[in-house]
Amino acid sequence: MAIQPVRLFGDPVLRTRATEVTDFDAELRKLVADMTDTLHDEGGAGLAAPQIGVGKRVFVYDCDGFSGHLINPTWEAVGDEDQFGKEGCLSIPGFGWDCRRKLTVVAHGWNMHGEPVTVEGSELLARCIQHETDHLDGVLFIDRLDAETRKQAMREIRAASWFGEPEPTVKTSPHPMFGKAR
Repeated sequence: MAIQPVRLFGDPVLRTRATEVTDFDAELRKLVADMTDTLHDEGGAGLAAPQIGVGKRVFVYDCDGFSGHLINPTWEAVGDEDQFGKEGCLSIPGFGWDCRRKLTVVAHGWNMHGEPVTVEGSELLARCIQHETDHLDGVLFIDRLDAETRKQAMREIRAASWFGEPEPTVKTSPHPMFGKAR
């Protein structure tokens, strides 16, 4: 499996709605494996496919004792209660701000083999599910901050040493793949 570079704030792929997965094939399984390796290498709680430059509705998670992946996820709140707490993002490294999310959610989707999956768990997992699903819709967690906190967040992001770095160069094999996953 391969660790992929994480796209940073400012990359247009992070603001583009990802497309539905329709093929549950070896290429998808490789994507999930690469995303899981990247997540673990980065030390994150979740990672959405757009964060590695892939516009597909896929995310992986490993937080609070829960780990796995969801393809074409949807979620629904359980109750009306919210949680408010610090949130960060691998695409906005080194920062975190308080963000409001639903306290409890249940997510539905599919695994990499096309089998239906339901995920529910802790408050941290609920936050992760909402955060990663937002990524699939082209929404970043800073969009969910109150106006004053968002202004401060944008000032801090613009001052970050990584802000404005060029997109990573993604190399592809010059050899024909004959329909096989890389």
